[in-house]
Amino acid sequence: MVTQSPRAVRSFPYQERSSIVEVNRDETGKGDVMAATSVLQQRANEIRNNSINWQSYLQSQMIGDDDYRFITEFLTSDGSKRDSLLQNQRTQCAKTFLSLLEHISKDQTVQYILTIMDDMLQEDMNRVEIIREYAKKKRENVWSPFLNLLNRPDNFIQNMTSRIIAKLACWSRDPMEGSDLTFYLTWLKDQLQTPGNEYVQTTARCLQMMLRDEKYRLVFAGMEGVSVLANILSGRINFQIQYQLSFCLWVMTFSPQLVEQMNKHKIIPILGDILNDSVKDKVTRIILAVFRNMIEKPEDAAMVKENCVAMVQAKVLKQLSILQQHKFDDEDIMADIEFLTEKLQASIQDLSSFDEYSTEIKSGRLEWSPVHKSERFWRENANRLTEKNYELLKMLVHLLETSRDTLVLAVASYDIGEFVRHYPRGKSIIEQLGGKQMVMQLLAHEDPNVRYEALLAVQKLMVHNWFVKF
Repeated sequence: MVTQSPRAVRSFPYQERSSIVEVNRDETGKGDVMAATSVLQQRANEIRNNSINWQSYLQSQMIGDDDYRFITEFLTSDGSKRDSLLQNQRTQCAKTFLSLLEHISKDQTVQYILTIMDDMLQEDMNRVEIIREYAKKKRENVWSPFLNLLNRPDNFIQNMTSRIIAKLACWSRDPMEGSDLTFYLTWLKDQLQTPGNEYVQTTARCLQMMLRDEKYRLVFAGMEGVSVLANILSGRINFQIQYQLSFCLWVMTFSPQLVEQMNKHKIIPILGDILNDSVKDKVTRIILAVFRNMIEKPEDAAMVKENCVAMVQAKVLKQLSILQQHKFDDEDIMADIEFLTEKLQASIQDLSSFDEYSTEIKSGRLEWSPVHKSERFWRENANRLTEKNYELLKMLVHLLETSRDTLVLAVASYDIGEFVRHYPRGKSIIEQLGGKQMVMQLLAHEDPNVRYEALLAVQKLMVHNWFVKF
């Protein structure tokens, strides 16, 4: 049975909903009533069945008598007998495990040591204090032995070590800090982005654990972590990784200051796409929970409104109406559907054409919505594109430079031309922002619609003065 340490409880500043607790399940399968499918779990089951000749290590003086006695007694005990052993020999336990990791280099043996060490911690969260207390007593860095193992070439060793680090960091009374924390979070971030990483599910689980702690998630966000999650979720990944990384975003929404970062990296349209295609209830559930928090948690009313509009534009409201027809056993998901439907419908009633336009530009997903071709819209709102130091115009120019979507390029080119036509200094502003050069480059685009809209925009840019009265 798993018991929670005081820090494990207080590190997560909200009451968990019963439907979103998968992160607590033991991925290695030890004591897990659900059949785990991760590569790490499969390998761990194989490694537990290995037989290590500790006598040979003793005879070759690679381990001492006390370490030999402890490890052999530890491996032959279980239940209350093991509890008693660890209670009476806390110092020896830490010394033995750390000594074995330091003096034994054979991959097979190191894999075994790490697996049984992880099992020991999984059985009782409070056992992380055995390692912490020993390091403190010896005035040694508790993280160094484990962080060094992340550099081993063996992938199982790396990832099982990562699990142990996550447990120590999340369950111990003393948090991970400074360069140690930066190193570990960087390692996790790099592993997520490693092509073909067969242990990516384990990496994601470790990140799920870490981001439950606000201090850790603020550091991760400061390392462009939200951008990394957005990029991965935008790609082709299986539903399990969709769930796990969406869980990471969910816990990050409990820090309202991070919601703004999520907007910057277009999390709402990305998750909206996944929601529209989702066939797994747990993926649907976690995305709805993210969306709810993005409306409930921010204190800035303008941000809440912007998030609601972004969800409407991501066709979330339409998907909610479909989900309402389903029968879910989970009360949380039904409550989220009702909450989001009410909030999004209310936002539509209060929505101005400029709010709609602004949110569309920020999403980076332009389409021929009515505002673009509305003469009245441009006449009344062209000047508003200069607000916040030309924020929206800069976004339009950026889309012209970076987007590969022909529809986006065509609509952005049209909008540039309309701004120039309706704003007195529009031509010089667009030239200063580099928009004229971008539009002219699109004259040679392979898509005829893009070429056509670019040509119209260039013609508008070439008019000497739209505001001369004849």
